[in-house]
Amino acid sequence: MTSISREDPSVCELNEPPRFLYGQRVRTKRTIRNDGTFCGKDVGDVLAKKGEEGYVCNIGTFLQQYYIFGVEFMLTGNKVGMKAKELEAVDGDDDDDSKKKKKAAPKGDEE
Repeated sequence: MTSISREDPSVCELNEPPRFLYGQRVRTKRTIRNDGTFCGKDVGDVLAKKGEEGYVCNIGTFLQQYYIFGVEFMLTGNKVGMKAKELEAVDGDDDDDSKKKKKAAPKGDEE
């Protein structure tokens, strides 16, 4: 019997709320190509270029482990399902480091 290989079986994103929200503006971290699941395009065709921006229009799940974010890219009109690790928020709200910096930032020393 063949075993299914998952990236990290101990990770279950569904235990936490989705990283992105409906209508949130996001950017791709890498170029996304058709793996055969996008109708009307050949396998290997570019669906979204690295750095292209779009909006989250759908939130679903995959393998009862990951959130899949349906992102509509305005330049191409493509709607592509993507994992959170393939996306970043345009405004930086999803960055844990920026949240920590905001909390740890001093309140301004007034003299």
